[in-house]
Amino acid sequence: MAFCWWDMQRDDMLPNPLAWPVGRRRLLLAGGAVVAAGLIPSLPRQARATELTHTLTAGPGRVRLVGDEYPETTVWAYDGRVPGPEIRVRQGDRLRVAVTNRLAEETTVHWHGVRLPNAMDGVPHLTQPPIAPGETFVYEFTPPDAGTFWYHPHQNSAEQVGRGLAGPLIVEEREPIQVDRDLTWVLGDWRLTKDAAISDGFGNMMDASHGGRLGNTPTINGQLLEDYPVRAGERVRLRLINAANARIFGLRFQGHRPWIVALDGQPVEPHEPDDGRVVLAPAMRIDLVLDMTGSPGDRATVVDDFYRNLAYRLVDLAYGTEPLRNRPLDTPIDLPSNALPEPELSGAVRHEVTLGGGMMGQMTGAMVDGTMTDIRAMMRRGMAWAINGIASSGPDGHGGGHVMEPIVTLERGRTCVIMMANETAWHHPMHLHGHSFRVLSRNGQPTRFREWQDTVLLAPRERVEIAFVADNPGHWMFHCHILEHQAAGMMSTIRVA
Repeated sequence: MAFCWWDMQRDDMLPNPLAWPVGRRRLLLAGGAVVAAGLIPSLPRQARATELTHTLTAGPGRVRLVGDEYPETTVWAYDGRVPGPEIRVRQGDRLRVAVTNRLAEETTVHWHGVRLPNAMDGVPHLTQPPIAPGETFVYEFTPPDAGTFWYHPHQNSAEQVGRGLAGPLIVEEREPIQVDRDLTWVLGDWRLTKDAAISDGFGNMMDASHGGRLGNTPTINGQLLEDYPVRAGERVRLRLINAANARIFGLRFQGHRPWIVALDGQPVEPHEPDDGRVVLAPAMRIDLVLDMTGSPGDRATVVDDFYRNLAYRLVDLAYGTEPLRNRPLDTPIDLPSNALPEPELSGAVRHEVTLGGGMMGQMTGAMVDGTMTDIRAMMRRGMAWAINGIASSGPDGHGGGHVMEPIVTLERGRTCVIMMANETAWHHPMHLHGHSFRVLSRNGQPTRFREWQDTVLLAPRERVEIAFVADNPGHWMFHCHILEHQAAGMMSTIRVA
């Protein structure tokens, strides 16, 4: 597969770590190492209550992404932090978040992966009016599922997320598994210039028609980390959230055996990842249980090698001198299930979805705003992708309030099976709002775990079958979460009535 690093090869850009061998220090060779951070700062927790009230302010800020020897980076951030504050609630708690917009443009907040009421979903012109500059919107809902989720804008999301607006939402189980530390890594990917500024060029057609806006500076919790401190013998629950616009991470924890215990917030039978690599597409979350089996003073590299011939070192697990215990815990790691309705496949409504477009694709044109448009005219309008032959121009801040016609309308309570076919040369993480679905098969082969997800990655030319119960009424977005693909047409809606 070919990738275009068009903007990252300019003389004013930071080096691209994907082109560097794994064994070398990654990125910013002239600078000092960034000291590893602990848990993401959390919003203040109240006493256990039925309703937790928080505030978030979206606005410009300055943060130090890449070390003291470089200037701070001007970002867009929640409460001035990148990532935004970690919100933690217990399953069953009601959450109330007042979001104030201090940006110079409209925004919203989407609570990614949460099965919430449609009016709280944060999609402009579809579920709510966008939040104007200076205004406040209050989101109120009770997350039904324990798990790892996140929040981000759905207005001009490719630029707003790309400039830093994202944060974790953790819903704790009533009876969590036993671990020594519960950690969150929000994985980011920044396209920075040599002075550590965010490179402009959002919305360019090269990114939109290829693999999206891939950056040159992957971060953990908003920092370029050299080391992450661990202790011999400890057991960690590591919650991975991919908040990047486009980068797919494929992480190998060298010398360690991570166990996947949840996907997209939903428990799964604990298992080791295929080939030892934890693959995390944009918007996906994976919960790992990781036993620190090294010795005091050891270092273990976490490598990202998803893209062929472009492996690099993300971070080192750095063992302290004092072990926590002599051997790992021997306790269960199965998470309690959430109460999701089980699809009834025998009477299911069945639909097919075809993803088309992009460079090296076969699409010659698509319907745009009700008119058949050839691919050259589409690209002049910043569009390159389609779902079932329709390229959407809204509602993510690009359609002027235009509400998309649903790709399918489902009767509430019915099971729906969707066969998705990726007829393009690029990966697509497809996300359905308001629901979780079972992944039934890939290329006709049943999946081993029939895992629940809300964002499923389709490789080029791959076919994936999913099933869900349409139990949450409303118009729900269904789109690719490579945000440049979404903005360039690969989004639609599913209506539950």
